Amino acid sequence: MKAQNTIVIMADEHRRDFLGCAGHKIAKTPHLDALAARGTRFTNAYTPSPICVPARSAFATGKLPHEIGAWCNAFAYTGAPESWHHKLRDAGHHVRSIGKLHFRGHDGDDNGFSVSEVPMNIVGGVGDALGLLRDRTEPRGAADKMAKMAGPGESVYTTYDREISKRAQRFIREDAPAEQDKPWALFVSFVCPHFPLTAPQEFYDLYNDVDLPLPGQRTDADRPNHPYLSDYRRTIAYDDHFKTDADVRRAMQGYLGLVSFIDAQVGAIVAALEETGQLENTRIVYTSDHGDNLGTRGLWGKSNMYEESAGIPLIVAGADIAEGAVRDEARSLIDVSRFVLQSTGLSGEGFGSQDLFGDSNEPVFSEYHATGSRSGAFMLRHGDYKYVHYALYEPQLFDLKNDPNELTDVANDPAYSEVLQRLKTILYAKLHPENVHQQAITAQAARVEELGGAQAIIDRGDFGFSPPPGVEATFS
Repeated sequence: MKAQNTIVIMADEHRRDFLGCAGHKIAKTPHLDALAARGTRFTNAYTPSPICVPARSAFATGKLPHEIGAWCNAFAYTGAPESWHHKLRDAGHHVRSIGKLHFRGHDGDDNGFSVSEVPMNIVGGVGDALGLLRDRTEPRGAADKMAKMAGPGESVYTTYDREISKRAQRFIREDAPAEQDKPWALFVSFVCPHFPLTAPQEFYDLYNDVDLPLPGQRTDADRPNHPYLSDYRRTIAYDDHFKTDADVRRAMQGYLGLVSFIDAQVGAIVAALEETGQLENTRIVYTSDHGDNLGTRGLWGKSNMYEESAGIPLIVAGADIAEGAVRDEARSLIDVSRFVLQSTGLSGEGFGSQDLFGDSNEPVFSEYHATGSRSGAFMLRHGDYKYVHYALYEPQLFDLKNDPNELTDVANDPAYSEVLQRLKTILYAKLHPENVHQQAITAQAARVEELGGAQAIIDRGDFGFSPPPGVEATFS
């Protein structure tokens, strides 16, 4: 590719299928649909970890969480190892972040950006300490916020995202034209549609007259009964606060409104590029750190390996990118790190596992060691199959070609025994799940002691969701 300016726009908790261009019959995303029409959309992109901090640390470094010790939301990126931002800046490129980072955020941390505007980092440099307590089912506080705050209005997140969008447009109009020596890179990182599911009125109203279907496998009788999922539901009991179908639909409308709100911010950024004559020499990536269960299987938030949670949207547009194309090969967010370097003219060696636009079809991995999980979870997506290995529990296997909604776990089906063993062998060739699980448990136990012990962490309380800059965390 010719070296060009590159923008990565990252949403937070945007489900891969909640896009008009992905075939969603309700979601209104005209600007993202237009971006996909002039670029390439990946149908099987995945997060390296279905929770914010490890996913973002992995994206920064182009490495899987276990390779860098990014175990949970209390182990944030400190500026080491080298990130794609460091590599670009050290090569003389201007590389700027605007918005959410979810890094440690200590004074003196060098995160590799030339400029970092309004960064949102982990709370108090500590983050979600409750997620460290994995040897017990410790019910989380603030779980009622998911249901209670769903509806029309403004939140601290929508206010923050408007500021991020404004600053991104200002950079494009005022600062970017002066960066002529080498291609610049811009990381625009929003927090919506992450809960609270409070959507600005104009976007919430887009779905007023829509008959919103209820999430699949919502009833107790339909839900999968796997111990990993039971651990999560007991620890983070979001669904307990959705008393009626109307509550669920109000939350879905809020989420859809926030998706459309983010779509509008993307449209404004693209318009600024077009109006300043920079669109033709700027590549644009749109993605998310992970997805959202949104009530499917009685689950809200993320934290599991189902497609709703582990799948992410990925659209790339610009010079040398096929227009209106769709690619079905599995890709990872860490492969996007490699692409950003390649797009701006550097080598992506050491970042990710394969080229976004290469011919390879390597297996894609994801892992989880965070809140609500007693057991480490490891996902392997290869070809038509998804294998989920648990350090402490029985595995799951899904045939995504014949069962795209993952309604039937075929791990114990004799007809799939060869597939199960083959994928397990591939996973163990990459990492030893039980050893990695123990590494996480050991590191988290040490961190608990650093913070004064389990009771001190419990007494600190829960804040539900991280506040943006200038807003104090409210513990409960």
